[in-house]
Formats: sequence, C-alpha cells, structure tokens
Amino acid sequence: MLLLLVSVSMLSFFLVTYSPIDPIDAYLGEARISEEQRDRISEEWGLNKSPVERYVIWGEHILNGDMGESVTYHQPVKKVIAERFEASLWLMGTAWVLTGVIGFLLGILSGSRKNSMVDKFIKTFCLILASTPVFWIGLLVVMVFAVELGWFPLGLAAPVGKLSSEVTLMEKLHHLVLPALTLSITGIANITLHTRQKLIDILSTDYVLFAKARGESSHQIIMRHGLRNICLPAVTLQFYYFSELFGGSVLAEQVFSYPGLGNAVVHAGLHGDAPLLLSVALCSSLFIFFGNLMANITYGVIDPQIREGGKSSV
Repeated sequence: MLLLLVSVSMLSFFLVTYSPIDPIDAYLGEARISEEQRDRISEEWGLNKSPVERYVIWGEHILNGDMGESVTYHQPVKKVIAERFEASLWLMGTAWVLTGVIGFLLGILSGSRKNSMVDKFIKTFCLILASTPVFWIGLLVVMVFAVELGWFPLGLAAPVGKLSSEVTLMEKLHHLVLPALTLSITGIANITLHTRQKLIDILSTDYVLFAKARGESSHQIIMRHGLRNICLPAVTLQFYYFSELFGGSVLAEQVFSYPGLGNAVVHAGLHGDAPLLLSVALCSSLFIFFGNLMANITYGVIDPQIREGGKSSV
C-alpha cells in the first residue's frame, strides 16, 4: 500500500505540474493583474520552486495531515473531500450493491437455461450494455425516466431550495436512483456474463453429471455444487469494480449534476486545483486497495482451501 501511494503521488504530482492549464490563469479567470502581482501569487503558492522541491514540500504537508487549500472551493481540501465523499459514497455504494446482486442473479438465471430464449435475451442485452459508454446510458436514462415519464428528478442529490438538514432519506434515495442505476449497468453486464459462463462450465463437469444420475434437481445442483465455484469469479469482478466506480462516478455525476467527489474532480481539473486533485488521487488509491484487500479476505471465507496453510477437505 505504501509503495502504491508513493507511486501514485509521484505520477499524479508531475502530471499536474506539467499540465497545460496554468493554475494562476484558471484561478483569476477573466481578471487581469500585473506581472508583479502574478509573481507574488506564484511565490505564495510555491510555483516559483522546482517540481522536485514542490513535491517534497507537498509530501511533508501530507504526512503531517495537511492536504492544503482548494483553489476552486476556497476551503481546506479535507473539508471538501469530507463533504463530497459522503454523497459519492451513497452513489458508489448503492451502485456496487446493485452490480453484485443483480449481476449474480442474472448470471445464474442465464447459465442455468443455456440456449433458451431467456439466456439469449440476457446475453444479448448484457453485451450491448457492456459496450455502451456510461455517459450515453446516463443521457438515455434521463431522457426516458426523468424527461418523458417524469418518474425521477433530472439531477442533484436533493430537492432545490431545501437545506441539507431538511432533506429526508426518501428524497435522497429518489434523487439517487437514476445515477446509481447508470453507474451500475456496466458492472452488472460483466458479472452476469462471467457468472453465466462459469456456471455453464460447472454444469458440464462429470461430478454434476453424477449428481444428476443420483436424482438431484437443477436447484439442488446449483446450491450444492455451483454456488461456491461461481462465487469466486463474481467476487473478483465485484471488488475489481471498485477501480471503475471512481471513473464511472465522474461521468455519472456530471450527467446528473450530482454533487459528489467526481464532480469536484472535474471542476478541480478545469481550474488547475492541484491540492484537491492530488488528494483525491490518493484517496481513490486507498479505496481501490481496500477493495482488492477485501476480495482476498472474502476468497478465504468462501473457500477455506484458498487460505494459506488451510487444510484441504477430503
């Protein structure tokens, strides 16, 4: 994890440093200042130092718990991330649960009815979804469910004109449905297709044939012999999806104007807000590392034989 954080911080820092966006111009906007004033701002922000010096200084501040000040929001980066991460956590958490549950169930349904009309429909639908960009799906969902049918709001995380303390849980969930559904669709397609193929492979094995000869039903075969085997690839993909949640949330939050961390990253990038961009990069790395760690732990829970030093059962 430490090696990962150092590598990500170095790569992100130098990418931001050599970005074509000038942070001072982005900060000033249309305002015009003298060269002397520009030099003062540059000196105050430390832009007059070499990239290596700036990285060392920034690293020391990070180690001391100081993420700096956001140029875009004029607030400490810690505060911006804390406020935005709560909204993103609701979005990504809901999308992640929908991805695992719906994808796994559709994969079982499709794989257990190989070459049937249900199987062909699910497989075709998932192949189409897996090859469709998230932002396009988001726009289509908005047009159908928000504009044409009017079932859900166009965007945001709460009704306009209400204080955060006045917003009810049902109102939050109502605004959350469309962005969470959009963010989960690609992951659902991948888990469905992989689970389907794994189940088909298992149902074609000799021990399943023997189970059928003993009179076990399809339901019993799936429950006794299939679930543990098809769970492992599904868990792998489910926790791997952690890495795609951040990227997908940026697009989904932009389409739905959802005030999460992804939306903040876009604004930070357009304004050359290095402190916020770098801090989000580190937080996303921790998030993805945590997902991979949880996947490794879950493997041992599902199949004890995978655990190091575990005894194989006879």
